[in-house]
Amino acid sequence: MLQVLACGAVVFPGLFFAFKRILPCVFRHWSDADVVLVSERLVSSIHAVMATTAGVIIVSSCWGNVINDRHWLATHFVIWYGVPYMAYDLFAMYLSHYYRFCVKGHEDYKRHSLRTVSLFVRREFLLVLHHIALLTILLPITLFFRNDRGDFFIGCLFLTELSTPFVSLGKILIQISLQESWVHKANGGMVLLTFFMCRIALFPFMYWVYGRHYGIPLYMVPFHLSLLANLGNSCILAPQVYWFVLLCRKGYRLYQRSRKPNSSPAAAVTDNSKED
Repeated sequence: MLQVLACGAVVFPGLFFAFKRILPCVFRHWSDADVVLVSERLVSSIHAVMATTAGVIIVSSCWGNVINDRHWLATHFVIWYGVPYMAYDLFAMYLSHYYRFCVKGHEDYKRHSLRTVSLFVRREFLLVLHHIALLTILLPITLFFRNDRGDFFIGCLFLTELSTPFVSLGKILIQISLQESWVHKANGGMVLLTFFMCRIALFPFMYWVYGRHYGIPLYMVPFHLSLLANLGNSCILAPQVYWFVLLCRKGYRLYQRSRKPNSSPAAAVTDNSKED
């Protein structure tokens, strides 16, 4: 019974609806879109902390033999928290999308319908595809096709979530009108650093660790792996590079605007609302 209650299928929706009830009591001027956005980001941060912690435990436990060492979290975290979170997050992202456009007065968003779902999928296609790919590709590989090997690399993939709390904090700071504060600027630097280290540089690091295990140089590792493994890594890495480029562009624009004497907080909010 306790295991069922602790399952992500209960924890993450429960946290989301709890935040959705509590936040309006604290921030009475917030719209439904504001409340749903911050609730979604808070739950994302909680999941990210859990995944990163699991990743650190797995990586440190399996460092001795990155191919054959095992840790129970590599499988159980995916089952109990990874899969339920991805399914929940699709729902939460849709709600955030719906309320954001509902508040703006769009005619198509007067009620939930297949059209609103279709508009959400079209607007957030890459994020939706990312979630579906994790559910349909990473899950079967983790549970059935690894032959009980490579827990170390599953732990590394958990570490990609390290940047999520900083991304979420940035959006929350904008929501409470602190986008001009030093905290927001410092957090922006952490977003770029953690995103690059844990979502991009992590992949060459995994290839290097694999090569070290088998005693082969880094440039030979792709030829030592199967085509399917290389394609899978490329499919995970490609959207990360795209999002990192977007983050760099956004950071550069904010930096340029901060140097202008006539820049205003309202302008910053408007710009961020367009990109998020």
